[in-house]
Amino acid sequence: MICDAVLIAGPTASGKSAAALALADHIGGVVINADSMQVYAEAPILTAQPDAEARARAPHLLYGHVPVREVYSVGRYAEDARRALDQARAMKKIPIFVGGTGLYFTALTDGLAQVPPVPARLRAEARALLAQIGVEELHKRLAARDPQTAAQLRPSDPQRTLRAYEVFAATGRPLAQWQRDSGAPLLKGLALARFVLNPPRPLLRDRIGQRFEAMLAAGGQGEALALAGLDPALPAAKLLGLRPLIAHARGELDREAAILLAVTATRQFAKRQMTWFRNRMGDYVWIDPYSGNIVASYEQLSV
Repeated sequence: MICDAVLIAGPTASGKSAAALALADHIGGVVINADSMQVYAEAPILTAQPDAEARARAPHLLYGHVPVREVYSVGRYAEDARRALDQARAMKKIPIFVGGTGLYFTALTDGLAQVPPVPARLRAEARALLAQIGVEELHKRLAARDPQTAAQLRPSDPQRTLRAYEVFAATGRPLAQWQRDSGAPLLKGLALARFVLNPPRPLLRDRIGQRFEAMLAAGGQGEALALAGLDPALPAAKLLGLRPLIAHARGELDREAAILLAVTATRQFAKRQMTWFRNRMGDYVWIDPYSGNIVASYEQLSV
């Protein structure tokens, strides 16, 4: 089967990068990141970005191209993904989008709401307000203005709460309404092979713990410490394991406690990812990456 593009979604630590690389070797592909944390330049270890050996085997795009102190949105991702798609076509290779951020896949296949830009003054005012009153109080104020969007957000989520607050302040319209009015999807009209990696939960839990230990051995502690002053309202501040490792470096947590907090948070995040995939990607081909083979699954689509 010859597809115009391949999509590979899956929870953290499920082997997405290895699966994408194996398929790229087989079909002559370009691996394009679809994970919101792997875009950041200063955190290649903690975000498990493909290493030099993987990048030598196949082209990899949209990894580590954004400074952590920039606000990187799904809108910017859609723009970058369009350019990456053009690069893949110029190389005459099949684009393989791989990652764990469900909203990025939605932007690729269903389109993205064309929300007007928020003026810099309003963004600065909203960020200052968040710093002053905290995320839960900001969520309450959002709910008073925009209950529709607020009901879809966790009161503890500063990034999304701030975004919804800014959009309503700038446009007078709920972000949830903007999101329903999607633009044309990037992959519209293309022949797609779509996969979700669905590992057995006990094996995924073990793999998450093992991978975090490997990250520490590779220098993840120092990487985290270098990001200690990051504004908590920035998207990159949600990087898994960042806060526990900083606390450990400062002597506030011992190593075992830091690892336990980081691994527990990662497992909870993987659970939320799988909930998204089940709700939004039921029409994808689901594969157990520990017993299945994505190359074979790809070839079976032509049968």
